[in-house]
Amino acid sequence: MTENVKLDMPVSQASLIEHIASQLQEVVDEAEANTKPLEMDPYRGRLFELFVLANGAGLTDEEVEPNLTSDAVARILAERWGLRQEVSSSAEAAKAISNNGVAKMRLLWSLLRMWMEWCYAWDCWAKFHDEPPKSPR
Repeated sequence: MTENVKLDMPVSQASLIEHIASQLQEVVDEAEANTKPLEMDPYRGRLFELFVLANGAGLTDEEVEPNLTSDAVARILAERWGLRQEVSSSAEAAKAISNNGVAKMRLLWSLLRMWMEWCYAWDCWAKFHDEPPKSPR
């Protein structure tokens, strides 16, 4: 979980991205193994903690490179799970994606939907709470 990362010590951006991505993968894999939806606790709560960590480090900002925007999370996890290769192979062979591939894609979409919703809500917080907008990074 996120308590393994101490933000008060110097951590490279790349190592923090790797840590968060590995933790995201661990949560998703655990939910899958337990046949539980990501949208329910404890998985949702653990994923949100990782989002807060990524956002607090400025990694959900599209202007930051590398980052952990929803697109980047999709790329990282799809690569780790071999989804990019599977989709490419299935398209070339004109065959269906495996059941496991489809299941991983559904899990990835569930994670990304929550990640995008949290990004939107976090970015809109000040607008709806009479606070000045956050300064550009």
